[in-house]
Amino acid sequence: MKIETEAVLLRIHIGEADKYKGKPLYKKIVEILRENHIAGATVLRGILGFGKSTRIHAASILDLSEDLPIIVEVVENEDKIKAVLPMIEPLIENGLITMEKVKVLKYSAKGD
Repeated sequence: MKIETEAVLLRIHIGEADKYKGKPLYKKIVEILRENHIAGATVLRGILGFGKSTRIHAASILDLSEDLPIIVEVVENEDKIKAVLPMIEPLIENGLITMEKVKVLKYSAKGD
């Protein structure tokens, strides 16, 4: 189904080692998004990065990191994002949250 609409892209930058009650933080974030009927989320693992601490996190044989960069991306309407953010923000002790306007050109699933 072809849809053109305005939405926002929420990006949550955290580390792979970040936890919430012993569980990977990115999994907890995705659970919150799903429970709140957000259209979808994607978790991406980076191969190299650094944040506010300026410590390099890398995925290489010589420098194996157990704390690779993780990005959770969500595209949804702004009201739904603003409603779920207060549930997510307190969980982020070290990280970055950004939001930007995007134009959705197509959103479909098999069978649409």
